[in-house]
Amino acid sequence: MRVALVHDYLDQFGGQERVLFQLMKLFPEAPIYTLLYEPKTLGGYLNGRRIETSILNNPLVRRYHRLFIPLLGHAAQTLNLKDQYDLIITNTMGFVKGVRYKSGVHIAYNHAPLRYAWEPHTYLGDMFPKFMITAGMPAIQYVRWQDKRFSQRPDYMLANSKHIASKIKKFYGRESTVINPPIEDHIFNFDPEVKKQNYFLAFGRIIHYKKFPMIVRAFKELGLPLKIVGNGPDEATLRREAKGVSNIEILPFMRTDQDLRDIIRGAKATVVPQLEDFGLSTVESIACGTPVIGYNRGGTAEIVQNKVNGLLFDNQTKEGLIDAVKEFETIQLDPRTVSDTAKGYSADNFRKKFMGIVENALREN
Repeated sequence: MRVALVHDYLDQFGGQERVLFQLMKLFPEAPIYTLLYEPKTLGGYLNGRRIETSILNNPLVRRYHRLFIPLLGHAAQTLNLKDQYDLIITNTMGFVKGVRYKSGVHIAYNHAPLRYAWEPHTYLGDMFPKFMITAGMPAIQYVRWQDKRFSQRPDYMLANSKHIASKIKKFYGRESTVINPPIEDHIFNFDPEVKKQNYFLAFGRIIHYKKFPMIVRAFKELGLPLKIVGNGPDEATLRREAKGVSNIEILPFMRTDQDLRDIIRGAKATVVPQLEDFGLSTVESIACGTPVIGYNRGGTAEIVQNKVNGLLFDNQTKEGLIDAVKEFETIQLDPRTVSDTAKGYSADNFRKKFMGIVENALREN
């Protein structure tokens, strides 16, 4: 079977890339088509895999790709697979659903509808003031139209959570099958020999919608030890917010998954106050036996079982988070029980479910 993998951008390491690596294991001979590729960031993970890029793949666009959003849809159509493949898998939260081809079954695994098009104030708010986003709505409407048109191309739509499946229905008018992303369960798992330490944890990309400043303000008031692990465009702002606060420590993102796992295992709880499409960091935490204090919406609400593997809260404010942390301090959760709730998110389980979809799709076509 001739298979092509198509991925939005190979320029950072995140949850979408973790899914790509699982697909690479399923299809070890498949080339990867992508809009942008930064070898310095991901080259070491791709093991000599053949990479095909769009006409916009250059250092300037890779660094400032959000400024080129109106052009990226056209760039996706320069990825022309012709009639070379029996199966085309797009791993996407962007434009690559619009890849061109003449034949083959097309399965799209959706991490989210194109955020900048459908929820611009939420996802462009770290780059532009509100009035500029409002003024740019004609361009955003064009990108939205283009994204919806591309969304009709796949033969089968998959979603990473029920939350995203509902957005696919709302924005694209299509039904989708939910397959949750996997964690590297051979790394992120429970070790009974590791003792909990006296700190809370927040980790991930330090960007606008992840609500890190709110976490800092809450823990300033609480006075409880907090470690933040990550980097991103809002890191300097966050460090200014936490400057001189002795109970808050900001660390660069861990060099390896094992380093990240070790800091997760030691935490009392991981704090997740943002609205997540799915929430891989939430699953990684509970797999390590670390409960999650999470916002009761989106993917987090699908993963966290209240007072079983964490605590859910409804008020997405500093005060709401403070109240949730205080409530968490009054309950006791067994780390092994917490970890057991993550068993359904194993890499093996993901691959089996995905291949079941592929086999059904090929039989039907």
